Amino acid sequence: MPEALFWLDSTLPHDPAIDAWLAAQPAELGQIARHWYAVMRAAGDEVCEIMHDGCPVACFGLFPFAYVNAFRAHVNVGFYQGSALPDPARLLEGTGKRMRHVKLRPGLHVDEDALRTLILTAYAEMKSRVEQG
Repeated sequence: MPEALFWLDSTLPHDPAIDAWLAAQPAELGQIARHWYAVMRAAGDEVCEIMHDGCPVACFGLFPFAYVNAFRAHVNVGFYQGSALPDPARLLEGTGKRMRHVKLRPGLHVDEDALRTLILTAYAEMKSRVEQG
């Protein structure tokens, strides 16, 4: 297990608690969260998931690469190693050492291709880090 990476015990191939959380979100915010979490779930064959800190987290095995969280007026699509992700569309926000997020608001345009690329890249980079040990 790579020592420098944050990891979570008890991930599952499919966590029913995540489906319940996604279904409980208000209409527009829930639609956004469900859409982007589905992209995370489809990022690769080895995606596992877990509810962590009250929100759905997508992992490569035990190692989280992305999450969604709904707030009163927006949804965050977050990345555990976001500071290392290439972001030519400049979607990422945040100033933490590692984590970054994209803030999505109902009715506002987002570059969906760029966000999808961030998710797929986050998965691929986490997979590579874990496999290289």
